[in-house]
Amino acid sequence: MENELTVKRFTEVRRNLGFTQAEFAKLLGVSNTTADIERGRTKLSGMVVAQLLKQFKINPLWLFGESENQYLETSKTSVIPKVITVDSEDRENMVLVNAKAAAGYPQNIQDTSWYRQLPAFDLPIPEFRNATYRGFQVEGDSMLPNLKPGEWVLARAIEHIDDVSPNKMYVVVLEDAVLVKKVEKRPNSNNITLVSLNEAYPPYEIKPFQIQEIWQVSSRITFGEDANTEKGLLKQLQESMDELKSQLKHVKKV
Repeated sequence: MENELTVKRFTEVRRNLGFTQAEFAKLLGVSNTTADIERGRTKLSGMVVAQLLKQFKINPLWLFGESENQYLETSKTSVIPKVITVDSEDRENMVLVNAKAAAGYPQNIQDTSWYRQLPAFDLPIPEFRNATYRGFQVEGDSMLPNLKPGEWVLARAIEHIDDVSPNKMYVVVLEDAVLVKKVEKRPNSNNITLVSLNEAYPPYEIKPFQIQEIWQVSSRITFGEDANTEKGLLKQLQESMDELKSQLKHVKKV
């Protein structure tokens, strides 16, 4: 018989993740169902423990009641960009992800050929040269009044969940969605809370392993009607950048 606490914790993991016993068995490479494990009839194999760690960062010591930390390395979960794009001169450029492309972004996040279909913009400002930036189009009204649907944000890549600040806005790339939210880490919780500015949308919690990338919003750009084509979008972005460039020069002179 498996330890009662281990069985309880294993079942808790499955339920929190929202899987049926059959779905969880398939993910973990167990035949048919996890029902026997959850009844304590089948011992938790090393392979299953390894899969829980690999796929969901579940701490094996926690499973067996030897630790209170459910997740391993939650604070250092890497959210660094999976693909960086460069221009013809091998300089990093900024890919623009519109609302339509965002629907396929999580699934294609490591596919370098997929990024080639997206417009990319050279960053003519030195301030943008020392970090990786990406442009994302805002979808929906969850961040009103700060961000309107259809607007764009330019966002800087961050490396670790530890680097998030409760006062900033972020583009959060999950396994199945790209969201613009505020990100909070509550004390004594392994979970991450995603917060909308529009009060009609309640905050909700996710697990760190569900996050693929996080981008810190650094500026917002509103484009006109003629930005519907790639050419129009890039032209307006170039103009916005030129304007920002002149503002930065003015600030330095002052």
